Amino acid sequence: MDAQGRRHAGDIDPADQWVFNPNTGTYELQSSPAADTSRNTYGNSDRAAASSRRKTSPSKPTERQRAETDGYVPPQRNRRRGEPQDDGEHPRAGDGGSRSSRRKPRPRATKKKRALQWGGGILGMLVLIGCATAAVLYHRLNANLKTVDVGMGGPAITDGPLNILLIGTDSRQGKGNDGYGDAGSVGHADTTLLFHVSEDRTNATVLSIPRDLVVDVPDCEVTQGDGSKKIIPGSENVRFNTSLGQSGRDPGCTWRTVEELTGVDINTFMMADFNAVKNMSSAVGGVEVCLEHDIDDPKSHLQLSKGRHDIEGEQALAFVRTRHSVGFGSDLSRIELQQQFLSSMIREMKSSDTLTDPGKLFDLAEAATKALTVEKQIGTVEKLIDLGKDLRRVDTDNISFLTVPVLDNPDDPATVILKEAEARPVFRLIQQDKSLTKTEKSRKSKKKDKSTDLSKVEKALASEVRVDVLNGGAPAGSAQTTLTWLQTQQGVPLSTNAGNAPKEGAETTLEYAPNQASQAATLTEMMGLPASALKEASKDAGPQEAMTLTLGGDFVEPGVKLEVDKDAVKDVPKMNASNKDICAG
Repeated sequence: MDAQGRRHAGDIDPADQWVFNPNTGTYELQSSPAADTSRNTYGNSDRAAASSRRKTSPSKPTERQRAETDGYVPPQRNRRRGEPQDDGEHPRAGDGGSRSSRRKPRPRATKKKRALQWGGGILGMLVLIGCATAAVLYHRLNANLKTVDVGMGGPAITDGPLNILLIGTDSRQGKGNDGYGDAGSVGHADTTLLFHVSEDRTNATVLSIPRDLVVDVPDCEVTQGDGSKKIIPGSENVRFNTSLGQSGRDPGCTWRTVEELTGVDINTFMMADFNAVKNMSSAVGGVEVCLEHDIDDPKSHLQLSKGRHDIEGEQALAFVRTRHSVGFGSDLSRIELQQQFLSSMIREMKSSDTLTDPGKLFDLAEAATKALTVEKQIGTVEKLIDLGKDLRRVDTDNISFLTVPVLDNPDDPATVILKEAEARPVFRLIQQDKSLTKTEKSRKSKKKDKSTDLSKVEKALASEVRVDVLNGGAPAGSAQTTLTWLQTQQGVPLSTNAGNAPKEGAETTLEYAPNQASQAATLTEMMGLPASALKEASKDAGPQEAMTLTLGGDFVEPGVKLEVDKDAVKDVPKMNASNKDICAG
């Protein structure tokens, strides 16, 4: 037959031209069955020798010629299935024509082994959102991501506490979303969570913000399609969910609204559509939920009996959207279902069944990246992987879910307002990076133990307290406000406004000399400073030298204790992500 038939010219089978490369562990096509097939197949000297032999060898080399090349030709492949076929025609040189080989080719990996090898290439997972990827699929997943430049983004990884704003929008835009939500919605902030991760990555707090909470939405700058900037005017006493979509607001407007509401500095945001819940729940093989009562909601089309269920896809989406058949039928009742669902999803994503299954991980990554819109600064899969690795350090036992404490709005029963006495302490606990879990490993508590205790020091008169007040990260004007408060309400005339500190910090500090301890004790009690804020110098101060009070990012207002007592939030309902026994509804 000619070269177009089952054998090439010279009666050489095409399968004989595939050579096993020990450096890569794969078969590679060679120009000649006898060329470059020595044990040093890819050495230059062997190539030259093989090339010389090709010039003098007949079209069909004899067994002796093959042996002289010390070459190895892999057995023929089954032409239908592509599997190796040993027909005994290819003895290894030097073994006397024996069919057995001193050096057998590496067996091809089974499908199971290849899957495990592929799984070993998984680079990371984004907890809660569930972004995972393999290096070879980087570009495919990267192309799935949508980004928005809100002009406020920072790095994906930070050495300090991490605050991520998670937004679920009810927009119908995007493939597969047209059958859900309000047909006329511009894409409001339907579900919003502030995901706080501690600086030492030992714990996390997930704070749900009700969509019907009455807030003030500040002015915000948005980037339009042509790249130009536009200021969207703010609104007072409006529903929180209008911070997105309404009047052209982008996620940056929701970002600014949450910062003003909570006083927490946000690092970045992620926004997901309806497909996130559907496809990610299916990717992990279902999410277990538990109900106290039967649900039959004609609006979300969810029908579930009381007890435990594994849900995914459309049923999972209906579960997190239903509210008319649970609790009081409000958004607050729906939030309980969402928190239970997310807790279960986190447990499932961090389970060994998911982390060791490359198929699940890829499906999870595909679903997450297709449903995600992220801030431009972290808008690559590589950066999300880094973020995922960082977040994965948090133990599920130390993740707490809670909702912003609210009251019914007496002026509008369809909305809610802040329950100030409980909400403000919750916000400040997050600001101060305090855990709400009982298993907290706090490095700050250790710092407190080492701090100077002034409780037993005799206090100086207020008129004897000499202090310079600086602003080192507190809201603008805090130094002057504090000075006025000290002089007019606390009787501290020897106080001055020393302007801005050389650098900003997250915590308020009071620096004093050993011979100023009595003054420090008086000011500490006035200001409500924690022991960790006290910094004692090594030598005494001069008679006219003042202490230095630097107001940090944790400063609220004069006279308000900086360190929040956890008893202030003991009555706020909380749920631990590791608790499998909670039934909602």
